[in-house]
Amino acid sequence: MAKLHASLHPVAGRSVDEHRPLKTVGFLVIPNFTTIGFASAVETLRIANMAARQTMFRTVIIAANMEPVMASNGMRLLPDYTITDAPKLDMLFVVGSNPIVSNHSSLPLLNWLRKLAHDQVPLGGICTGSHLLARANLLKGYRCTIHWEDIEALKERFPGIIISNQLFELDRDRYTCSGGVASMDMTLQLIAREPGGREIAAHAAELLLCDRVRGAQEQQRVPLRQKLGTSQPKLSQMVAIMEANLEEPLGLEELARLNEVSVRHLERLFHKHLQRTPSQYYLELRLSRARQLLLRSESQVRDIALACGFISPAHFSKCYSRFFGISPLGERKQVAAMH
Repeated sequence: MAKLHASLHPVAGRSVDEHRPLKTVGFLVIPNFTTIGFASAVETLRIANMAARQTMFRTVIIAANMEPVMASNGMRLLPDYTITDAPKLDMLFVVGSNPIVSNHSSLPLLNWLRKLAHDQVPLGGICTGSHLLARANLLKGYRCTIHWEDIEALKERFPGIIISNQLFELDRDRYTCSGGVASMDMTLQLIAREPGGREIAAHAAELLLCDRVRGAQEQQRVPLRQKLGTSQPKLSQMVAIMEANLEEPLGLEELARLNEVSVRHLERLFHKHLQRTPSQYYLELRLSRARQLLLRSESQVRDIALACGFISPAHFSKCYSRFFGISPLGERKQVAAMH
């Protein structure tokens, strides 16, 4: 049985900056929690302490009781505290179960979360942790996110909350992420908010071998088959043709002809199921591919523009900046500065 030690110490021999107060970060683990989301957040805080050369963050594991908590992969985790004796927290993350078990959480657990919110403790959700926060009625008026597999279920169960498809959402004192390694990206962004935190977060990302810190504006990569199921084979086929023709984009008439539909029907399908025009969706595919090449290769911007179907580097840069909020060269420099 593994016991994760929550106390995180600075690198030996390094000076401690007394101006940064120690923050206690709690992780409420729910039975059947996902270890990757949990570990990605905890380890990022540990590495941040190393990068800062002092203990900025102390992590504590909290559960409903002191019994070992089993993760979805069968590992068991010993909590440090229960909800009745937990120390004063600077923030708390709920590490949700996978799959969601709606009737698992007891009223004392929900009431404890409500008390923390009343005491103005920032609350977060990792993976399906957003579901528990919503059950406690703590996400009304906030933007939140959850893993793409659970978005529709959360919308149906809690129609009054704002749910996005982003990797993570940092909305005032609510921090939610979609799960997996997205909790590392979210935690790095929270670290960057601390005094001197940008440099610490950049160094931590380097130590974590993270080649690019993803921002909150980035969406989860939801498989098209998940969006459409098997009900729209024509639309799936059209998208596959688009993906195979990024360097020399096809016109709408050609796309319609290849799929044996009218242009009007093509546009209706995209509007109804993807909430975009065919041209907008095609452009997003090309820009996403361009970003992969930009950040994962040493190709010149001019070559990337041509490989993704743009008529000139200037046209590519304009479209890229409008969509991602930063120029291609600006983003490449930003990533390079972190290494």
